[in-house]
Amino acid sequence: MGFMQEEHGSILVEVVDLDRATLLDAEEFKKILFQDIQTGWKKIIVDLTECEFIDSTFLGAIVISLKKITELGGKLRLVGIQPKVQTLFQLTKMNRIFEIFENREDALQSFL
Repeated sequence: MGFMQEEHGSILVEVVDLDRATLLDAEEFKKILFQDIQTGWKKIIVDLTECEFIDSTFLGAIVISLKKITELGGKLRLVGIQPKVQTLFQLTKMNRIFEIFENREDALQSFL
């Protein structure tokens, strides 16, 4: 459990393999995403399929990463938003900020 990376050509998929992503996980994930961006990845997908819950700090880590990659001309997309996570995105209006896809294939195709 934790975080896994999968490379698909010029696209990096960061898989969040946690049932609950909270404050304890947020800082580590932010460091991972920042390192990905600093390494030169311009197309990143965050796969939240396994997450039944994320808290506001974990959402904040994703938001900060979106801002950073956007400033550098890259894109960050989300996939696999579960119902409780979707509720958080709707309450915070982050569903208007992120490009969210139901499955990984659609998210990968969106970069082509």
